[in-house]
Amino acid sequence: MFASTRRTLIAAAAALSLGGLATVTHAAPQVGQPAPTFTALDSNGRNVSLAELKGKTVVLEWTNDGCPYVRKWYGSGEMQKLQKEAAQLGAVWLSVVSSAPGAQGYVDGPQANEKTKSRGAAPAHVLLDPKGTLGRAYGAETTPHMYVIAPDGKLAYAGGIDSIASTNAADIPKADPYAKKAIEAVVAGKPVATAVTRPYGCGVKYGS
Repeated sequence: MFASTRRTLIAAAAALSLGGLATVTHAAPQVGQPAPTFTALDSNGRNVSLAELKGKTVVLEWTNDGCPYVRKWYGSGEMQKLQKEAAQLGAVWLSVVSSAPGAQGYVDGPQANEKTKSRGAAPAHVLLDPKGTLGRAYGAETTPHMYVIAPDGKLAYAGGIDSIASTNAADIPKADPYAKKAIEAVVAGKPVATAVTRPYGCGVKYGS
């Protein structure tokens, strides 16, 4: 029994050393049902609401620049590539920062804009969610955690960005690109083949 407990503690410590795979879950919206409505402040001080985006495909990406899983995607340039491809298809990409003040990944507006510029990211908006209101409404657990909302306002995809839960960028081309396929399907007006998957990454750094 003691050996088993020791192995469990070692595994938990290893997860925390990588920023912590999320284990605490929040109530999540259901695919096929209306996506939770929201109005959130973006990095330029503008209110962005889901209602104003009705009729468009909307992509939500939870992010934290200190998370090694996020760094995998931005360091390789693959997240930026996916953002640009989504925009070319007519989708609106919203990056969401739900890190609480003082927590890993927290940024204010100018810091978010500098980060976007320095890494060549291409979201339509970076939404600042320091109180975690938007994150909890969607049940966002990890960074990254991806959601795709159809033009009719219903949630069409929720889950991981792809199928290989690692921090190694070399795994990206080997993985099943869940989020990419979901975006392409929704834009084309087709059902998403795999609409719910397990997200992976660092736990979202919500405040108390």
